[in-house]
Amino acid sequence: MQDYSHSEIKIPDKLYFKIGEVSEIAGVPSSVIRFWETEFTKINPKRTSSGQRNYKKSDVELILRIKHLLYDKKFTIQGARQYLGSERFENKSAADIIEELRRELINIRDILSK
Repeated sequence: MQDYSHSEIKIPDKLYFKIGEVSEIAGVPSSVIRFWETEFTKINPKRTSSGQRNYKKSDVELILRIKHLLYDKKFTIQGARQYLGSERFENKSAADIIEELRRELINIRDILSK
């Protein structure tokens, strides 16, 4: 079963999207996208020298996933953040997951021992 239902939304094949384009594709106001940027650090558009946001296709896909989780699945923002964070372990071997967890635990230990 697919986790999000934006497959019917056609994302144009281009390198960068301005916030207005992303807003139109996702069907949410630009202000919502800017707010989601503060709540979901995975949304990380590049900035032009004039400060305009340039979103990659992967950013647009993530915004569509977030919209699906919040609007369709009725997740809270915190719940959606946790759900998206747990995905980093998908499609990884047990050994890779264990190694990543080991590195994180070492980092935590180092922080606590300071």
